[in-house]
Amino acid sequence: MRKLIYGMNLTLDGYIAAVGDDIGWSGPPSDELFQWWLDQERASGLSLYGRKLWETMSSYWPTGDQQPNAAPAEIEFAQNWRDTPKVVFSSTIDKVDWNTRLVTGDAIAEITRLKAEDGGPMSIGGATLAGAAMRAGLIDEYALATYPVLVGGGTPFFTALDSWVNLNLVETQTFPGGVVLTRYETRR
Repeated sequence: MRKLIYGMNLTLDGYIAAVGDDIGWSGPPSDELFQWWLDQERASGLSLYGRKLWETMSSYWPTGDQQPNAAPAEIEFAQNWRDTPKVVFSSTIDKVDWNTRLVTGDAIAEITRLKAEDGGPMSIGGATLAGAAMRAGLIDEYALATYPVLVGGGTPFFTALDSWVNLNLVETQTFPGGVVLTRYETRR
């Protein structure tokens, strides 16, 4: 069975985007944090995206390695992003590119099916999609890169749950700028 990992940058008060989908609070990540995310992406065998995150990622990373002044890690991230198989869950878009498959039906049924396959870990991103997977008990690991900023509202990292989810701390690491990375595994 494949592991499903939900990880994103978030504010100290728990938001992945401020009101109006503003992610300006995160600024460019430190080289060390960017490398950590790159290592996670390289370890992922499949990336699962909700529509909004897909639109954000696909607006930059297909050509991110061709941008002026692209750092070596950014070049590698862009190449890895294009090469990694991806699944986008959306009922409002009709076409995807870059080694990506579109699913317009039941996301939970498809994620459950994908988890049952052999293969490397899967990453999931996008608050709505990850929230549905959380409520269905499908998330195996959480990775939170918490920035020292409060935005007061927006898109929360965590969703409302029907029951508690107990976690075990796996890793804590501090990055420049006071960003604290914590990883937790779901206790089963």
